[in-house]
Amino acid sequence: MANRLAAETSPYLLQHKDNPVDWYPWGAEAFERARAEDKPVLVSIGYSACHWCHVMEHESFEDPGTAALMNERLVCVKVDREERPDVDSLYMEACQAMTGQGGWPLNVFVTPDQVPFYAGTYFPPERRHGIPSWREVVTAVADAWAAHRDEIVAGSARIAERLRGGALLSPSESPIEPRSLDEAVARLRERYDPVHGGFGGAPKFPPASAIEFLLRRGETEMSAHTLRAMASGGIYDQIGGGFSRYSVDAAWVVPHFEKMLYDNALLARAYLHGWLVTGDPLLERVCRETLDWALREMRAPEGGFYSSLDADSDGEEGRFYVWTLAELRAAAGADADLAEAYFGATEAGNFEGRNVLVRATEDPDGLDELKRRLYEARSRRTWPGLDDKRLTSWNALMISALAEAGAVLERGDWLDAARAAADFVLTRMRDDSGRLLRTYKNGQAKLNAYLKDHAFLLEALITLYESTFEPRWFAAARQVADTMIARFADESAGGFFETSSDHERLVARRKDLEDSPIPAGNSSAAYGLLRLAELTGEHEYARRAEGVLRLLHELAPRHPQAFAHLLQALDFHLAQVKEVAIVGPGRAPLERVARGAFRPHVVLAGGEPDGVPLLEGRTPVDGRAAAYVCERFACKQPVTDPAELEALLAGG
Repeated sequence: MANRLAAETSPYLLQHKDNPVDWYPWGAEAFERARAEDKPVLVSIGYSACHWCHVMEHESFEDPGTAALMNERLVCVKVDREERPDVDSLYMEACQAMTGQGGWPLNVFVTPDQVPFYAGTYFPPERRHGIPSWREVVTAVADAWAAHRDEIVAGSARIAERLRGGALLSPSESPIEPRSLDEAVARLRERYDPVHGGFGGAPKFPPASAIEFLLRRGETEMSAHTLRAMASGGIYDQIGGGFSRYSVDAAWVVPHFEKMLYDNALLARAYLHGWLVTGDPLLERVCRETLDWALREMRAPEGGFYSSLDADSDGEEGRFYVWTLAELRAAAGADADLAEAYFGATEAGNFEGRNVLVRATEDPDGLDELKRRLYEARSRRTWPGLDDKRLTSWNALMISALAEAGAVLERGDWLDAARAAADFVLTRMRDDSGRLLRTYKNGQAKLNAYLKDHAFLLEALITLYESTFEPRWFAAARQVADTMIARFADESAGGFFETSSDHERLVARRKDLEDSPIPAGNSSAAYGLLRLAELTGEHEYARRAEGVLRLLHELAPRHPQAFAHLLQALDFHLAQVKEVAIVGPGRAPLERVARGAFRPHVVLAGGEPDGVPLLEGRTPVDGRAAAYVCERFACKQPVTDPAELEALLAGG
């Protein structure tokens, strides 16, 4: 018999609907029962593509005896971290404070008033390597609650205050100086792996935001090497395109095979920018293949994008992606020798007797056809599970990637996909009052949107406007920005809260600050508002962005991997930004110049004014398309020749 999760739409929660555990979704009902029965609450958090979440479910949550113990001693709540990032971040902070580490599955024991008092991640069914069994943990926690309830409750206020985290920060009055960006580059160099690229050792996560920051600072050694190394490793799907979530080794060879929409959106842009800076065709190819993968495997019928592909299929991690040498040679046919050499395949393999395919040589002629045959052969296998919910923030990241790459590489299909996804978010992911919502599945959008959803969407709509010159996207960006300020801004300390002013009250109202594994809501809000200020001339947007920078500009350079998107905003804030307006018939040659190089310190407007302040009063010159280049709203003479525009934009 299914439990209460059967009524949910989250694929992760639905995976647990047939557990014998009496799971509740997050909500008042569970905590009211805990108060009535005086029981502690287990908040168990994970996500659909999480391998160890599946393992713990199979070992413990599907076991009738373990479930009976949990049902007797606890009130049990299941949370999809992707749907409820507020709950996840709150309790991840608690777990890291209590244990010094975190991860998923995340299992946190809380009072009926939601205050955590014990936390951990994966627990085995039997005591192993000094880790207590899950049954031991449940029993010990329930016994502690029964014996020491008053002591646990007495410490609640102190714990709740600590959980405010970044919301406790005060703005700095010290000046924001360019040398802090040089310090950040130096700190990244200290952690840089000159052999394999990336930063630090295993496991290695793709550092998309750090690469973007380095490219903005004109650094190409660390950034380009890391892009090439990842493109040649098994973390990149050499057959179908797209990146796995991380590499378990330092050389990017063996991935943790789940594929997340957000990683691929961020990396597609990093590869596009890397190609624009270096001209390396490998980087352009990886950008192209990654976005084509997203359209082929992750796009929903209504135009939105699904969240992730699981690591597992047929009960094995990575089974869909790995090959024995015999399988590879059979699928490659006449090109078997070429496939074996190019993909570095061996009889022994590099992953449990099979091969994670890598790029072991330079690209040969006929590579596209070889990949096509291998992709067709692989497609006949059991596919990994698909998390088919659509999240506003992750869709926004993909809109940004498709829009910019579509404009630069002149791929109309990518631009159309970006438009369709933006239309989907702006129309289908709202409630009857027009409020933005977080998640969509089975025709139903629900849950209040968070700061990330608004901030990422702001950046996406600006990018989509700059890529298409369609004023509707600019108008939508301003509306999202104004809503974000009204509902999320901290009027006393500056910056933005993770949840809106009318959101459900949790133990603490936090600020989303760290850019890991994706940009933080505050970093994205700052960057988007700075760009919008340049396009509109409205200082209020810049003032709100500077409120974020005041909170973090001293901390970010010392921890550049944790604040790499914020550092991009700082870089933009300190730069001499060029405002470019292109008007008149036959604009394409001028547009190609504006988009034909990596120009992180340029904002771009074009076409008809229609509410875009940067275009007001701009007219063609002698009937010819003209480009107006301004800095801080002081403009140079308009130019009509693409070469003249290139000269004006050099260094932008």
